[in-house]
Amino acid sequence: MRKLIIVGLIAAIAVPGVAPAQSGREIRRDQRELSQEQRELRDAQRRGDRGDIREERRDVREARQELRQDLRNWDRNSWRRNYRDRNRSAFSRGNWRSPYRYRTFRPGFRIASGYYSPRFIVNDPWRYNLPRVARHLRWVRFYDDLLLVDVRRGIVVDVIRNVYW
Repeated sequence: MRKLIIVGLIAAIAVPGVAPAQSGREIRRDQRELSQEQRELRDAQRRGDRGDIREERRDVREARQELRQDLRNWDRNSWRRNYRDRNRSAFSRGNWRSPYRYRTFRPGFRIASGYYSPRFIVNDPWRYNLPRVARHLRWVRFYDDLLLVDVRRGIVVDVIRNVYW
């Protein structure tokens, strides 16, 4: 009985570490299945059998729904956290002060130009393993968060919370 409990505890601890990788595999598998179903639909449309076309459309719809479900469940920030955990010194807080009071931003908010002045722009996003962005977008540090801001209009495009230690 004791061995069974110990094995159960070890399994419970090991499973959360495996989940993000498994989720990524599921997404890739669902993408392959969707493309296969779309090929089968095109073949059915070439043959012209209405029953086959109807069945293949249903299969494509189900494959899309399964892919959407897995994409919703996938944690898009897990790769950032893993990189941050391995490179703690790059994300140390340091001596950083903001003249503005902290508030939480969400994508779609319009912010004043003072929030994304050159003083707050992250000049080396590759250091933090951030994705490349278009010319008019900039990564901006705001307290412990990173904001992706459209500098032409002042709109927050993306927010990554608690990046810095």
